[in-house]
Amino acid sequence: MRRAISSMFLVALAAIALWAADASKVLDAATGVVQNMSGNHQIPASLLQEAKCVAVVPKLTKAGFIVGGEHGNGVVSCRTANGWGAPAFITITGGSVGLQAGGEHQDIVLLMNNQGKQELSNGHWDLGAEAAAAGPTGDSAGRTASTGWKAPVLSYTHSSGAFAGADLGGSKIHADNDTIHNLYGSNATFQSLLNGDVQAPASAQQFLSALQQAGK
Repeated sequence: MRRAISSMFLVALAAIALWAADASKVLDAATGVVQNMSGNHQIPASLLQEAKCVAVVPKLTKAGFIVGGEHGNGVVSCRTANGWGAPAFITITGGSVGLQAGGEHQDIVLLMNNQGKQELSNGHWDLGAEAAAAGPTGDSAGRTASTGWKAPVLSYTHSSGAFAGADLGGSKIHADNDTIHNLYGSNATFQSLLNGDVQAPASAQQFLSALQQAGK
């Protein structure tokens, strides 16, 4: 039994590693998430217009029984003087303990204000209870956009499957430097991407266009 569990664990890690290494797949999936969420007006354009950075994590995976965890790969782009900057790559991980069973995939979009961008620029960020708030919709979104939002991050999610327990509280965001170097070269840094100092590759153009259209 232990050997079987160990084998399953190694297979899962291998699958995660392969997904993390394929920048094009992450970008394509993130593009679809932005298009779907903005298309059904789940993310108000008024808030996207105010966001300083937008992070997209397609298919954040949550699974467990009694002890659960989560892992996802995503991209983040920050606003520059010339529009949305070349996307950097991130991972989000976390864990939880509780009465949990089953699995769930969540598509997540995180809108960040100036404080959120500053926290993100460290390259690692613990999302505590006060760091992220559920993003508003409808009339409340307009009020939030006009007055500014207090939490560094506003989160929007789309879920499939069944899961009880974990949320983004206690999750950790890290720069995915391996994927960044694979796409941009060894001299590229997470900070230089957030600052808009790196030219976006052709493979990122659809994602950046989706962000631009979503904010109109």
